[in-house]
Amino acid sequence: MNWITLNNHEQLGQIKSSDGYHVIFKHSTRCPVSMMAKRRFEMGRDEIPQDLPVYYLDLIAFRDISNAIAEQFNVHHESPQVLLIKDGECIYEASHSDITTEELAEQILQS
Repeated sequence: MNWITLNNHEQLGQIKSSDGYHVIFKHSTRCPVSMMAKRRFEMGRDEIPQDLPVYYLDLIAFRDISNAIAEQFNVHHESPQVLLIKDGECIYEASHSDITTEELAEQILQS
């Protein structure tokens, strides 16, 4: 998995203002459910396009960025949580055991 570490507000602004798809995976390093969701996501990485930028947010270390994500993309904060961004708008989000690469891939095909 080629994670792009999301650790500053400038990156978030770039995601918001960019065309195309981006994925943000919000992860709590203190939560076993989040660890399991992350591991399952990594195991299914082949389901989603290889050129899709996938951002990893350690929300314990960067809670302010997590809060900004909730505000800018108009989503309720969850952990773990995956967001699919298309052309600067969140078109899909899932949390906890609902996070699957299969569903993410399906959302990309449908939009």
